[in-house]
Amino acid sequence: MGQDSVKQRRVGAVLEVTLDRPKANAIDAATSRAMGEAFAAFRDDPDLRVAIVTGGGERFFSAGWDLKAAAEGESVESDYGVGGFGGLQELPDLNKPVIAAVNGMAVGGGFELALSADMILAAETARFALPEINAGTLADAATIKLSRRIPHHVAMDLLLTGRWMEAEEAARWGLVNELLPADKLLERAHALAKLLAEGPPLVFAAIKEVMRLTERLTVQESFDLLRSGKVPSLRTLYDSEDQLEGARAFAEKRAPIWKGR
Repeated sequence: MGQDSVKQRRVGAVLEVTLDRPKANAIDAATSRAMGEAFAAFRDDPDLRVAIVTGGGERFFSAGWDLKAAAEGESVESDYGVGGFGGLQELPDLNKPVIAAVNGMAVGGGFELALSADMILAAETARFALPEINAGTLADAATIKLSRRIPHHVAMDLLLTGRWMEAEEAARWGLVNELLPADKLLERAHALAKLLAEGPPLVFAAIKEVMRLTERLTVQESFDLLRSGKVPSLRTLYDSEDQLEGARAFAEKRAPIWKGR
């Protein structure tokens, strides 16, 4: 059942994943597992370089946790799959770029799904909210991540009040990279994804891993880690053909040809 709600489309080296569960693109456990499988397959496919995650329809990116499923007995301790809730936020070793194309309301777990991406593009009509406070619980992933993305006091405002944040405000705080007319959102997401897909995949992998591993370290601790030889993606990069190709291409004043090895 969850597989039917997760649509996949390959465009060259780009994978588009669409959460399509009318009316609100809410996520139950089966859908979350299907999304995790889709993103794990993306991670492991050497021919895919970039992923886009978006919502079906025009009104919702995702309403988050499926409360109907919750009312029928599904709990927060259910099996949400290899990537955790929504398939992205706990997926290990995902060292490829992911773009969220937020086409409508991103609520609760839907907001958290967008936060799991590396870049966020949003329709001008998009809205964001974390209403869990009104149901007597917390948006756990957003509680962990949001203050790392926007100013602490703005994050606390959203978490403590559950209020709506309009797309324009999200852009003002740097939560989203770009605002676009709704009918141009996917076009722009694919243009950005194509640009990234033409870039050096081993460098992208190193950037994501270094950022992940050093997020809570001091600057000196971070440099010590990089020099320790214990960052796998850095070892791969420094021993790669791509590293030599980048230097040669620069010296020869030509465009590099990246092979990912």
